[in-house]
Parts: sequence; structure tokens; C-alpha cells
Amino acid sequence: MQQNDSKPKDWSELKPLVERMRANIEAAPLARNIGAFIDERALANGDKTLWTFFEESEGGVATYSEARSAIEQAAAGLYAAGVRKGSHVAVMLPNIPAFPVTWLALAKLGAVMVPVNIGYTGRELNYVLTDSQATHLVIHADCLPSYEALGAEAPLRSSAVFLIGNDRDTTDQYARIDRNPPALPADLPQPALDDLVNIQYTSGTTGFPKGCMLTHRYWLTISLVAAMRGGEAENATNILAAQPFFYMDPQWLTLMAMRVGGQVFVARRASATRFMDWVRTYKIHYCLFPEIVYQQAPKPSDADNELKRVSIFGFNKEKHADFERRYNTIARESFGMTEVGSALFLPREAYHMVGSGSCGMVAPFREAQITDPEGNVLPAGEIGELCVRGPGIMRGYYRKPEANEASFRGDWFRTGDLFWRDAEGFHYIVGRLKDMIRRSGENIAAREVEAALTEMPQVLEAAVVGVKDAARGEEVKAYIVLQPGVSEAEASPEMIFEHCKSRLAPFKTPRYVEYRDTLPKTPSEKIAKQKLIAEKSDLRVGSFDRVTNQWI
Repeated sequence: MQQNDSKPKDWSELKPLVERMRANIEAAPLARNIGAFIDERALANGDKTLWTFFEESEGGVATYSEARSAIEQAAAGLYAAGVRKGSHVAVMLPNIPAFPVTWLALAKLGAVMVPVNIGYTGRELNYVLTDSQATHLVIHADCLPSYEALGAEAPLRSSAVFLIGNDRDTTDQYARIDRNPPALPADLPQPALDDLVNIQYTSGTTGFPKGCMLTHRYWLTISLVAAMRGGEAENATNILAAQPFFYMDPQWLTLMAMRVGGQVFVARRASATRFMDWVRTYKIHYCLFPEIVYQQAPKPSDADNELKRVSIFGFNKEKHADFERRYNTIARESFGMTEVGSALFLPREAYHMVGSGSCGMVAPFREAQITDPEGNVLPAGEIGELCVRGPGIMRGYYRKPEANEASFRGDWFRTGDLFWRDAEGFHYIVGRLKDMIRRSGENIAAREVEAALTEMPQVLEAAVVGVKDAARGEEVKAYIVLQPGVSEAEASPEMIFEHCKSRLAPFKTPRYVEYRDTLPKTPSEKIAKQKLIAEKSDLRVGSFDRVTNQWI
């Protein structure tokens, strides 16, 4: 349940707390690599349960000692199969224990994991395998059709493809990781803190995704910050991971659980309707809380939980206080990217910032600045691109020199996000640099229009894009998903336009509106606007036009 913390009233009271917390986090020692970290945590927590994959019929629970043994065994099996320090191994597995076991086994060997979305087609899988220069593939039997669809174009020998899951008559040609391999050599080369451990592909909103080169330091740092930024008094030891393991969140959540001597509870797949049941059943203390769960109809049992703190992302600031009341917990915004890990966070103690819309302050181990297009640092209050640097951010995009040149200014990573910072150091996101609509010489942040649209009670989700226009360069189009049970007559285009006019300058009010049952999402549950844009050559089709007052 929510703790009765002493509540700072303003920045003057909060600043010393944040500075002390930052100093404590940055002074905490890091293990020499992930393998050493696993060893030390297993020694400290031996018989305590580390993970519970609660939808597995068997084998879903492991203590720290059992997990370490499974990791050692998998590392020995992979080594016997030819995986060495520096090998790139693609992993295409659902949320089962074999995923973290394989990842951490590769980390122990000094090899590099390339996680693969289990929904990928053969074409997408082939791109990741070839772009990452993977020498091996660990794949679940359910995902095998995607690989087999490649036929003669498959880039790997069958002996380099390790099958996980139920046996099938047609899979005898593929290898299995030896369950009784010889022990690892005593003089196994140890990876350094800044050696690669992941080539983590981004969601790929434009074209094919890019592989972020992430190190042992990256993962140990992000898990340290996540574990300590709630404060020692928080004692959040039961952690829920309901996202896919091929995405980065469950990976750092697992290490976070290890760091606090806690337990990670893993769902096979995300579910908005069952989320709060999981929270109550497993007495969850901390989780990443999807906004779609809040959008479910309120229940009297919502506040009946043991949540101590949750992370929210891009949440409607007008509903932030109601969220905390409804679930009787502390909800805090933050900002991070695969490329940099944790960049900004709103401290637990920042009660006075609830409903501000701020993503927070600069995270430990990070520096941030807001710059103009030429790289000049802007003062507080001015909008520009957020740039981040610090130990453990990605080493760059794998084999993408042009992308690296465009994304880095010296050692500063250019996030591509527009922010402004207030005088107290709190940051506010405006939108994506590339998610700006240019209408008649005016810049319009899609995020600002989307925020206005979702303040309309009838609207569940909104996505705003630019539509080419001969006279004005671009016009604003809004894709709208209505709340369950709300008809289009109850949220007509005219009502939507009037709502926007009351909150936005006239040039920001959408010209076009299209209703949708759902919006396409990336693996990280962000709206995939590029998929919307690619659906048709003329984005006006299927829309109501405010100017002509008719459907197109």
C-alpha cells in the first residue's frame, strides 16, 4: 500500500534529497560484468526465489541458486556448440525461463545476444540475422515456421540453430543445447564492463530497425538506478514483468530484482484485463503500469493492492492524481530510450509535481542538455532537442555509420525528442523532432494535439500525423479510438473539432478525423504511426474533412 512519506512541498526541500540519492547511487560499486553480478547475487540470496513464470505449467519457478545453475549449464552447452566470447547469438523465444537463462549464459561467456521479436516474419527475421551477423540462433519451436520460410535463403546452418520447446518430427535436423555438457574451461576469458552483451534492435518506426550496441555496464547501471531511485525505505522486492522479454524492460527488471534480493513475476504475454489480478495475486510492489489498464472501467478492488510505486510513461497529466487515488500508490513519470537507458526520472518525493506533465530530472550517471539545430545549448524555458551522455549509454548502432554520425554530436546522443526545461531542472517533452507537422510555416507538435484530444472523455486513444497539402505544406489529421461503448454520434467530428478549438490555436486543430477500432502498436506498445501512414497513398481517404464538411 502507498507509504506515508514525508512530503516535500517544493524544490528547496526536494533538492537535497535528490542530490543525496544521486550521490548514493553513483557511489554504489558495479560488478566487473553481468556474470560476476549473478554469482554475487546467488551467493547472497541462494534459496530465495528469483523468478516465477506464473503461466508455465512446470519449471517456471527458480531460486537464485537454481537459476545460477541453469545459467552455468546453458553457458557450458552453448560453449560446447561453438559459442565463444564475441559470438553473436540471436534469441527468438517467448516469455519462458529459457529466455533469461540464455541471455545470462551468453553474458557469462562474453557473447552477444540479439533478441528477436517472436512475431517477426521470415523476411524480418532474416534481416536481423544478417544485419547483426549472428552465427547462431536459439529459437522456440512455435517460431520455427518463420525461419523455415526462408528455405534455401536461410543464413545459418541447421547445426547452428538451437531448438527450444516441444519436439516435432520435422525438427530433427536442428540442434539442441546439450543438457549435460562438459564443464566450462577454468581459464574462460572474462568480458570487460564495457564489452558488448546485447545488440538490441529498436522498434523501427521508419524502415528496418537499428541494432543498439549495449554493454555490461549499460545493464548493470540501468538496474542499479531502477533499484535505488525509490529509496531504501521503499523495499520493493516483488516486481512484475508483463512485457515481452525480447524488449528491454523484462531484462533490466530481472536484474533489478536480483539487485534488491527480490523476485520477478513474469507473464507469458501482456493482458490489460488480467493485469490488476496479477498485481494482487503476487503482491506486486513495483511495475511498469500500462495506461490501457487505467482505461479499463474502475473497480472497487483497484486500490486493494500492495503497490509501493509504479512507473508511467506519457500519462495524461490531468488524470495523474486520479491514478494515484484509484490505485492507492505513487506513480512517477520518467524518460528513457534503448539507446541511453534511464535518462530522466521524477523522484518519488516529488509530490508537488503530480499532474505537471514533467518527465523529471536528469537520472544518475547521466547528463542532459537541450540544444538548437546547430548544437547550441538553450536556456530554461526554450524548446529544443534533448541530448544525453554518460557512462554506459549505447556504443552506437551496429554497422550503421551514417546513423551514428546523425545521432551523435561528440559523445552526446541526440534523442530526436523535443523538450523544454524549467528553472528547477524538471524536463517536459513536447514531441518527436520528426513528429512535427509543418502547416503554413507553423510548427505543430503532434503530441500536443494528441494530448488535447485524449482530454475529451469519449476518446480512448489518438494519433496525429501530417497530411501533404499543396496550399499549406501539411494539414493535421487525427486518428481516433473511442472509449468502449461510445458511438461516433456521441463523439462526432464536429464535437472533436470544437473540443480542440477550445484548447488549441486554430492552426493546430485537426482538419481531418478518422475513427479506428484500434491503432497499430510497436513491441513497446507505442503507436506505430508509420504503419498508419503506409496504409494508403492518400491519407485523406476515410476521413471527415473539417473544411469541406464531408467524408472523403
